[in-house]
Amino acid sequence: MRVLIATSNKGKLRDFAGAAAVHSIDVESLPGFKNLPEPVEDGATFEANARKKAEHYSRFAAGELVLADDSGLSVDALDGAPGVYSARYSDGANGNGNDAANNAKLLRELDTVAEGQRTAKFVCVISAARDGREVMQFRGESAGVILREPRGAMGFGYDPLFYFPALAKSFAELTPDEKAVVSHRGAALKKFLEWASENS
Repeated sequence: MRVLIATSNKGKLRDFAGAAAVHSIDVESLPGFKNLPEPVEDGATFEANARKKAEHYSRFAAGELVLADDSGLSVDALDGAPGVYSARYSDGANGNGNDAANNAKLLRELDTVAEGQRTAKFVCVISAARDGREVMQFRGESAGVILREPRGAMGFGYDPLFYFPALAKSFAELTPDEKAVVSHRGAALKKFLEWASENS
């Protein structure tokens, strides 16, 4: 089975491929993705933005099942921020910030927050669409704690600051196989794969 992913983000593709390999599913980036027009991601929720992206990009791959995700970090002490603005946390509405700037802002915002109150969760919503219409949606979450300094070099985004207590590692210290099992993206993709195997 082949699934097209509407992203050129190498970290996301690596996460998707790691989780899908267990189910013998090939994951590929949507052909010509970088040259396609982008949808406006103005939804107030992960669900809304994932649907917008999947429906938009599926119009460029007739008959194919196209997956798009919207994901981000929700920090309890920040009332759920950065949330849907995770990628552009440091730059406001001006576009995506870089990982270092986003992480630096997060650490500043949490500077005075006590250890026991630095809980957070990663959220991923995957939308599956075909020919411009959403077919199904899947949500995955992973709970953790925000560190005071980055650890690890294998992740992307907020991974170096996101500590996963069950494995005593940050997400950036996990191997792709480890991350596929415990990550929010892995959890959402697992739900999709179970659905796909029943509906293929």
